[in-house]
Amino acid sequence: MNLFKKVLCCSTLIVPIIVSASELPQSNSKWYKDADALMKRVMARAANVNKAKNVILLVADGNGVTSVFATRIFEGQMYGKSGEGHELSYEKFPYVSLAKTYNSNAQSPDSAGTAAAMVTGVKTRQGVLGVDEYLERSDCDGVPQHALPNIGHMAQARGYATGVVSTARVTHATPASLYSQTADRNYEDNSKLPEGCTGQEDIATQLIDSKLDLAMGGGRRHFIPKNTKDNEGKSGKRTDGKNLIEAWKEDGGQYAWNDQTHSRLDLKGGKILGLYESSHMKYEHDRTGEPSLAQMTKTAIEYLSAKSEKGFFLMVEAGRVDHANHATNAHRMVTDGVAFANAVRVADEMTDDSDTLIVVTADHSHVLSIAGYTKLGTPILGLCYKLDKKGNPTDDLCTGADGKPYTMLSYGNGASSVLIKDGNGNYTSPNGRPTLTQEQALDPDYNQAALIPRSSETHAAEDVAIYAKGPWAHLFQGTVEQNYIFHVMKQAFQF
Repeated sequence: MNLFKKVLCCSTLIVPIIVSASELPQSNSKWYKDADALMKRVMARAANVNKAKNVILLVADGNGVTSVFATRIFEGQMYGKSGEGHELSYEKFPYVSLAKTYNSNAQSPDSAGTAAAMVTGVKTRQGVLGVDEYLERSDCDGVPQHALPNIGHMAQARGYATGVVSTARVTHATPASLYSQTADRNYEDNSKLPEGCTGQEDIATQLIDSKLDLAMGGGRRHFIPKNTKDNEGKSGKRTDGKNLIEAWKEDGGQYAWNDQTHSRLDLKGGKILGLYESSHMKYEHDRTGEPSLAQMTKTAIEYLSAKSEKGFFLMVEAGRVDHANHATNAHRMVTDGVAFANAVRVADEMTDDSDTLIVVTADHSHVLSIAGYTKLGTPILGLCYKLDKKGNPTDDLCTGADGKPYTMLSYGNGASSVLIKDGNGNYTSPNGRPTLTQEQALDPDYNQAALIPRSSETHAAEDVAIYAKGPWAHLFQGTVEQNYIFHVMKQAFQF
């Protein structure tokens, strides 16, 4: 390939001289060599059109591209790197696409509508699961007329094993999308159902009655009665007197409630229910006494692989990335993000690219932003450090027009707003922004500043990334509707 090389002659003009690419002065640069090597690998890549034996859908709830960026830098800095050039496990996957996340009735989506789109192949309204876009939320009696099968149902009908793993409650929106058909994601137990509802059972009951081979996560309270204490002394929520955990065990199922009982599960035995917290599982930063997302993923793959010779479908959710963003607590967001990347790594290492499609994505993003202008290697959870006028890194803090430093990460809204309600109920900022130190900003309990005051930070509406490898992963190209994910998984299974 011939290119132009610019050289100076006797005048001030720059004269182009045609040279080969190998003679380019930048050809010895690491950046140049790395990019050229990547291009050659991409050119050599062949599409995998095998029939998939297994499909694994891994969803980090609320893990928009900004959260991914922050997690990438955080994990890289954990390993002593600058972080910017680091790659998370799934960022090494060969195929990447963008998914439009809006719901059929909302520009900024919720997890029910987005999860439903991924597993049914069609978009639907906010707040509903396993039904079409025409069912109005809370129309309990209308569910049978609008119910839709999902990829899990299709797999079960063909003899595949199926499972769901989450760090949220297993009755929460994303995991429930795999087995539930409900007019409202909040119908997690019978106490939430409208009086006189005949069109559906509550979500926990639907899980017990489903054909799932494995379900792991939090949410014990929705499976036991109000007058019953769980293994950790916490009361249930059910008002019908039913103990669904006992029903699961009476039907031949295994049950685990902490890391010790998890480790004793028979991976060639009966179906598995793991409920490791009364509500959501702990953030990774705070985790004790319960398995990690990677450990649950490993157990699920081992169990489902042995369960059916045909193969399996598995959904894995890192549900608490979302919750940390809602709380404007970036430290717990990125530590759960790293735990998710570890779960992806486990899934990848335990399966074969020739027969397993792995799809990694998020259901939606958050109103998280990254500030400028900072020097390379700045701790992503800390304060911004600037370059000097010649572009050299310094130890001087970036400051706003108010002369005060600012963190790399902040939120558009949330409970940590810089605006404070005064005695008249008006929101003002009488003292302006606080003056932060690096030590304060790096505290795991620090809540990044938000602009608009809200009790909880909100989702955002922009596209999220899809990373894929394995059979038919090459179909993930360009910008697609989120429900397209179902169609690629269906094609990979050749249903």
